[in-house]
Amino acid sequence: EFALNLKKMKRLTLTILMSAVFLGIDARTNESVFEYGNNQKDAQEFPVLKSGKSNLDKAFTLAVETLFKNTPDSLIKAGGTYGGEWTRDVSINSWNAAALLMPEKTAHSLWSVTTDNRTFIGHQYWDHIIWVTGAYDFYQKTGDRSFLRQAYVASANTMKKLETEEFDSKYGMFMGPSVFNDGIAGYEEPIYEAKHKSSYVLDHPNSKPIKCLSTNCIYYNAYLVLAEMAAIEGDKAAKKAYTKKAENLKAAIRKNLFDTKANKLNYLIDGKGDVHTHQEALGVSFAILFDVVSDAEAKKIIPNIHSTKYGIPSIYPHFKRFDKEHPGRHNVIIWPFVSAFWADAAHSQGFKDIFSFELQNLADLALNSNNCFYEIYNSETGAVDGGWQLDHQWNSVHDQTWSATGYIRMIFNNLFGMRFTPEGLTFNPDVELLNEYGVEKLSNLRYLNGRLNIVISGKGTKLAAVKVNGKTQSVKKPIAPADGITQIELIIK
Repeated sequence: EFALNLKKMKRLTLTILMSAVFLGIDARTNESVFEYGNNQKDAQEFPVLKSGKSNLDKAFTLAVETLFKNTPDSLIKAGGTYGGEWTRDVSINSWNAAALLMPEKTAHSLWSVTTDNRTFIGHQYWDHIIWVTGAYDFYQKTGDRSFLRQAYVASANTMKKLETEEFDSKYGMFMGPSVFNDGIAGYEEPIYEAKHKSSYVLDHPNSKPIKCLSTNCIYYNAYLVLAEMAAIEGDKAAKKAYTKKAENLKAAIRKNLFDTKANKLNYLIDGKGDVHTHQEALGVSFAILFDVVSDAEAKKIIPNIHSTKYGIPSIYPHFKRFDKEHPGRHNVIIWPFVSAFWADAAHSQGFKDIFSFELQNLADLALNSNNCFYEIYNSETGAVDGGWQLDHQWNSVHDQTWSATGYIRMIFNNLFGMRFTPEGLTFNPDVELLNEYGVEKLSNLRYLNGRLNIVISGKGTKLAAVKVNGKTQSVKKPIAPADGITQIELIIK
């Protein structure tokens, strides 16, 4: 009888612990992990886009399904055969879409790539710092102060460590590979050395001292975000210090990698001090989105960017060892999530033709490749192609999460102009494109414990008013998250 009762007690304890996890409660402290509730029961009720372009609608549904498909438990995986161990994937997927669509799983995923009891950011050192941007965006969308408080600790500790280990005082910039290019196919000689038969960039010793555009732009934004975190936490001295460091880093990026005469942003500086003048699409996008360059400068840079029939190539032109028949895995080839950031950057400067092309192109790439968002596509043919590295062709992984969330980003950020703060959601939609695409509504969109049904009404050139549950309010007033269904009407005149 004692054994039977002990067995029942163990089962009861396990049930309580599992329930605590499900409800977002830390069983060790009995404190709420989230300031928002858990909406797992209806998490599979996906949002639906309805417009006059069926390819956009189908691609949106496919993108959302891909995100949920790659999150079968509490961890957002990078893609079909990938796990969830990359800080950059977790952070970018959160930033693009997951923080809004599945906040509980996103919080778990963001913490999963931290170490030392959530006090440091982990995994590949050069992309640690992109987590800071993802974490702050998560706070903006959820208002979770307990999350922010711990994220500030992890972000500040990690930045201090990287300042000690990776900062090159000669250039005033941070060392390390470019944001996601962990393959040596993303680098020209002398960074690439043929004698090293490894695809991993750090196995090529000359990669250690390089200073890359995308990575330093991410550091710059991390400083700005840390300043915001410090302000929220009441740390005025830290806010001032981070702001100054951001200003210094911005000046260094501009000095070393911005050719003002040619209106061009360059890729990197190698260990010999030579500038590699290749076009790095992700770096250019971040420089524009984070205001490393001014709006006036961006408007001169964008027309000089080289693109292809199937979108902007990740890095251009071909390195000496690659060509059209053998495109490098990280060279002249299409990474859809990069294309999405580029589309976002171009749209921010009024280049709607570039944005519209990339949006529709990505929809077509996915729908024409067995209804699947792949990792990489050939820039010449649009075919699924993992590119070449170490003298052989690699696979392009199916159901790549950030390819899918990149598409969602373009719908949320640019088409509908969604902007989040802890106080709520505002809209600054692209009315011209809403009209052109015949967008009617975005329904069943999760926002914390509730759902939003967003309807477009009227024709015209600007957003004139917003109705929330039938009541008209200013377009600038945030729409606070609420339980149940919130009906939102965007009135165009």
